[in-house]
Amino acid sequence: MSGLQHAKSFHDLMVYQKSRQLQREIFHLTKLFPREEVFSLTDQIRRSSRSVGANIAEAWAKRRYEKHFISKLTDSNAEQMETQHWVETALESGYIDTKTSVPLIEKCDEIGRMLNGMIEKADMFCGEPPRMLREDPAKYFTNSTLEDTDN
Repeated sequence: MSGLQHAKSFHDLMVYQKSRQLQREIFHLTKLFPREEVFSLTDQIRRSSRSVGANIAEAWAKRRYEKHFISKLTDSNAEQMETQHWVETALESGYIDTKTSVPLIEKCDEIGRMLNGMIEKADMFCGEPPRMLREDPAKYFTNSTLEDTDN
């Protein structure tokens, strides 16, 4: 038996935790961007990095329907790729250096691989949650005759 535990919430997913860490790093990094980038590059990279985790959370909520789950994970993967684009744009604009950009791109790539793994194994995450009967079922039918009901 595997030593892996089942996630009880999207918070338990390693990919979600890594996406939140990436989001925090991007946020702190963008505080150093020029003021004139506040409504363009800074806003775009913050939005895309935040959307990675948000889409993972939405995917978790849609686990009952495998296609919806996969769709939201695909959206999350697209957001990490967009984040990579903005990191590269920041590098090309001279706002960050290679020493800063390479680890961020690597983190995005890792998140992408994890998301693709979840997509490929979506059936392990999806489906009807198990139901547990907590009391005896009500009896809707009895073997009594009409004579019993006349009393």
